[in-house]
Amino acid sequence: MRSGADRGRSAATRLLAAAVALATWTAGCDRPPGPVPVSSAALPGPTGSRAPADVVLLSEVDPSIAVDIRYAGPHNFVGRPVDGYEEPLCLLTRPAAEALRRVQDAARAQRLSLRVYDCYRPQRAADEFVRWAKDPAGQQMKAEFYPRVAKSRLFADGYLGAPTAHSRGSTLDLTLEPLAAPARSSYAPGQPLVACTDPADKRFADGAVDMGTGFDCFDPLAHTADTRITGTARANRELLERLMTGGGFVNYDREWWHYRYADEPYPDTYFDFPVARSALPPR
Repeated sequence: MRSGADRGRSAATRLLAAAVALATWTAGCDRPPGPVPVSSAALPGPTGSRAPADVVLLSEVDPSIAVDIRYAGPHNFVGRPVDGYEEPLCLLTRPAAEALRRVQDAARAQRLSLRVYDCYRPQRAADEFVRWAKDPAGQQMKAEFYPRVAKSRLFADGYLGAPTAHSRGSTLDLTLEPLAAPARSSYAPGQPLVACTDPADKRFADGAVDMGTGFDCFDPLAHTADTRITGTARANRELLERLMTGGGFVNYDREWWHYRYADEPYPDTYFDFPVARSALPPR
């Protein structure tokens, strides 16, 4: 029979192993490939109500990058503005923002522009996604964002998880759009929805180039290297990956739109300041 001390050491060892597993997937991705059996005691807590000095507005670093912050409005998988998104802004650590500016220079050389959907994400927003995923109600956006996946499977299948690399300030979701101002549809709550897996000429037209699925599409087709994505969409995914990798970013292979700055300055810190100008330190 093990002593109480031995049992305590075993429990501590299990907790440490779980924490290491958590750190492994959060270091490179947004969502784990499955549920992570980790005690809440091993999770890093949110840090601060004010951004650190090196968090900046992307628009101040490069105003040419298009900004379409989906979680600040109703056109997202929960169907409403998400907690913590007080303004439709892209906040990033300065190293990530400056690296993205260099990627934009490379994209513009090919007559394309970057378009960001999400940047820094407060911990409170990740917590709201957890609550939403556990609630069987609230599926008004299913037809567009997860048409072929049950809401109850979003955690088990790796589409949702917390914490998220976005809360560290150097991860973003983005796509490419033509350099000339593209035609864009506007979203009105309650309008008929089209599956994110449908062909590009049927999906919601936000002005982006064809990437094979819409943004935040909870479906295997959104995996960056899914072999069913061919032709123009495949070429566009590969181009985005080359541009971002060349700029020092790493893709999360389950989401063609998700990139983390490899040399992020806060690899172990999860922030909870709101997405708002008021959260930024005085310049």
